Amino acid sequence: MHGILSWSAYLPYRRLDRSEIAAFVGQGGGRGTRTVAGFDEDATTLAVEAARLALRDAPATPTQVLFGTTTPAYADKTNATAVHAALRLPGAARAFDLGASPRSAVGGLLLALESDATTLVVTGDTRAGLAGSVEEAMGGDAGAAFLVGTEAAGPVVAKLVATASVTDEFVERWRAPGELRTKVWDERFSEVSLLPLAVSAWNAALEAGGLTASEITRAAVAAPVQRVSRSISGKLDGVQVVDDLASTVGIAGAAHPGVVLASLLEQSAPGDVVALVSAADGADVLVFRVTDAAASTRPARPVEAQLRVGGPVPYGKFLAWKGVLPVEPPRRPEPQRVSATAAARSEDWKFGFVGSKERGSGLVHTPPQRVSSDGRSTDEMDPIPLADSQGTIVTFTVDRLAYSPSPPIIFAVVDFDAGGRFPIELTDVDESEVAIGRRIEMTFRRLFTADGIANYFWKGRLVRDG
Repeated sequence: MHGILSWSAYLPYRRLDRSEIAAFVGQGGGRGTRTVAGFDEDATTLAVEAARLALRDAPATPTQVLFGTTTPAYADKTNATAVHAALRLPGAARAFDLGASPRSAVGGLLLALESDATTLVVTGDTRAGLAGSVEEAMGGDAGAAFLVGTEAAGPVVAKLVATASVTDEFVERWRAPGELRTKVWDERFSEVSLLPLAVSAWNAALEAGGLTASEITRAAVAAPVQRVSRSISGKLDGVQVVDDLASTVGIAGAAHPGVVLASLLEQSAPGDVVALVSAADGADVLVFRVTDAAASTRPARPVEAQLRVGGPVPYGKFLAWKGVLPVEPPRRPEPQRVSATAAARSEDWKFGFVGSKERGSGLVHTPPQRVSSDGRSTDEMDPIPLADSQGTIVTFTVDRLAYSPSPPIIFAVVDFDAGGRFPIELTDVDESEVAIGRRIEMTFRRLFTADGIANYFWKGRLVRDG
């Protein structure tokens, strides 16, 4: 039996109120909010955070990783390997990129469901556009992750019942590599092109599963524009369609089908038959039956809970973070590119946040050391992963002089519950929120990019209610 073993979505902390756009630009905007990746987040970090949540109580370790995004940090280099390293997966586990389109991400899920391998399908995307554009307002940033396998790997929480796909070639939207702006031919053309394909795939999936529409408990629809998703929803006669999250999250590119599927599974109970309809360069429908195992398998942070926790970001800062509005950089030397050889030597520390623990005294070193604190022993250490350990702020400082794409920088000295003390940069935080004694957790971020090389490491964020 093939299906989903565990899953999760990840929503960035920051939110943009769409009403700010028209007041600033004189056009665009709308109602609701959209999620905004921080200046130190990209598709890779979003995917890592979603995967960390999906694997927190997962029954098995993936043997391969498939990563999909429309906004990769690298071309000519596999992005999935950074996800693999941050999750500290075995070296024998394969890691592949899926290609730069929303449908490729859904294709990864379909390929995983047809394989006997235990596969982690991860997606992450950051969406932007020209100031005042529909793409800017209705886009969203998010990540999603699904651990897929068979009963041999662990309890299947959503059993695959049927799939169907329909493909056609038409230019509905496009973006040349390296460009910021995604161009759209016309929303009406999108609707006319995608709607019949989605209906055809829906009917084919029902036939393949021996089902009628009345037997589908609820469905989720993912499409590149809300007009299309609403039209498709209207054709699913008698089926309850869950919120497509366009008004609160936005349409998150390659991650969007995964985010709405995660939300759909969170709203389902054992015995429910649920379906995902994804329309992008064709249409794909996946039908699942929720098993009894789902009663005891829930994401560590449901989508609904993440929607309740978020902080606003001003529109001007949003434009700067997205690279739409050039701003004066800090008058400090910009960081040099990270050394590839040094990064390779310290992979466990840099990507996995793994310290070392003395076997004799139990003292934890961050970063890891070879020589004990008393100097009497060498290499008498055990690795100790700290990425999932929370900590407490013992002191902090606000630095307005150090280089940062979004100053000021807040540094905090943190005592970790698992042992060890380390000064770290805080993220997703306002100055007024920081205080000695506040609890923090670790998050995988991009420190900076220099000479095209993304320097990934770990930062701290406040543990908030929800």
